[in-house]
Amino acid sequence: MTLPLKLSPIIHVLGLLLVALAITMMIPALVEAQMVDTLPLEFIFSAAVTGFFGLMAVLATRDDGDFTLDLKQAFLLTALSWIVLPAFAALPLMGLGLNEDVGFSYTDAVFETVSGLTTTGSTVISGLDDLLPGLLLWRSLLNWIGGVGIIVMAIIMLPFLRIGGMQLFRTESSDKSEKIIPKATEMVQWITGVYVGLTAACALGYLVTGMNGFDAINHAMATLATGGFSTHDSSFGGYGQATQWVGIVFMLAGGLPFIAFIKFLRGRHRALIDDPQIQAFLKFLVWVILGSAILLMADQHIGFFDALTMAAFNIVSIVTTTGFASADYTLWGTGAIAGFFLLTFMGGCAGSTAGGIKVYRFQVLWITMREQMLRLNSPNRVVILRYHGTRMPDDLPLSVLAFLAIFFASTAVITLLLAMMDIDFVTALSAAATAITNVGPGLGDMIGPAGNFATLPDSAKWLLSFAMLLGRLEVFTLLMLFDPHFWRD
Repeated sequence: MTLPLKLSPIIHVLGLLLVALAITMMIPALVEAQMVDTLPLEFIFSAAVTGFFGLMAVLATRDDGDFTLDLKQAFLLTALSWIVLPAFAALPLMGLGLNEDVGFSYTDAVFETVSGLTTTGSTVISGLDDLLPGLLLWRSLLNWIGGVGIIVMAIIMLPFLRIGGMQLFRTESSDKSEKIIPKATEMVQWITGVYVGLTAACALGYLVTGMNGFDAINHAMATLATGGFSTHDSSFGGYGQATQWVGIVFMLAGGLPFIAFIKFLRGRHRALIDDPQIQAFLKFLVWVILGSAILLMADQHIGFFDALTMAAFNIVSIVTTTGFASADYTLWGTGAIAGFFLLTFMGGCAGSTAGGIKVYRFQVLWITMREQMLRLNSPNRVVILRYHGTRMPDDLPLSVLAFLAIFFASTAVITLLLAMMDIDFVTALSAAATAITNVGPGLGDMIGPAGNFATLPDSAKWLLSFAMLLGRLEVFTLLMLFDPHFWRD
């Protein structure tokens, strides 16, 4: 067996990413030095280690010639980027250079950074209110960096890789592997500009409605990234309704396709109205929120606006896979628990920071089911599958069905493995679901919205870290690496 992959371009890019990560570590270091007037050794040591390995990788591959990627290299680079970065991003959380009583085990640190970069929002940390400000900012930065990385991957890489039906969103930026880098440059600039602008607007909204500056910036980064990391154990439980509505608006923004924002800014002013994903996404949310608010009024004996705010914030948070919580919705009754569990799988739009199955896959599934029923009624009828008036690629229904099959099979396998670790079934099932959908909180007293993942065994944390990466990389990108045929000519 031979290895056909030319690894030098992949190693070079990974090295550049590690250098960028080391530089980024200086941001929370400077903030911490300013806020608590101490030397942020955990970031200095971590940046030195990360930068060293990054520079070695860059220097070792600097004379390799032109940078091009074929299909296999693109798969490998996409997967390795999301594996290598959390491994080094975990170092500051271990408290390198600080007192041995400060910091977390490598298992907990990796779980937290994988959760941050995949914008899952599950946490093993309690006592957030007393955590060093640099570490709080680092968690939020990981959310934010992961969010923009997810958008770039979804718009540029995944359509090119034809994963899970993403070929439906192919653009001129993803037509050929050799042209990925030059064609993608302008798109990345637009994505970054929109992302930064929305984050700044969100931070301003939080600041105006009562958050202090530090909390506003941290929560804004986590909100746009639909990451859900908060600076407080109570998440949004301590903030008023105005602040929660700011969160609702910008969680929704994070769950919308960023390509629609770019089209809008480039003069196509109906892009946000005409997009079929956005239409279905918002209609679904309106009906679910209104129905839940009415039920909450009767069950909790509260006014309509209070019920609407509570329902809207927590439902939008789960559907967009953000994971913020303003209340423990598991106390709303068995129906609410079942409802929130099902909403865990929904997800936002393709090309957003949200995880989950994604709206367009449900739309494609519905179109495919309708076509099958038409064929059963009229076997000789010719049916052309169309999405928003455009003929769907022939392989699209199969791609979506294959994705859904492996998605739910992976959830089942992870649930079984967690249960074999003596974790109760509700916790095991909801942990598997919330990890692979990148939502954050699960169900039950242990990992519900009022708990965290700290008490799970280390083996479960490593398994869930794998599940978070699996879900974030749209399943196939990571599983392809385990296929022996991938490594052969």
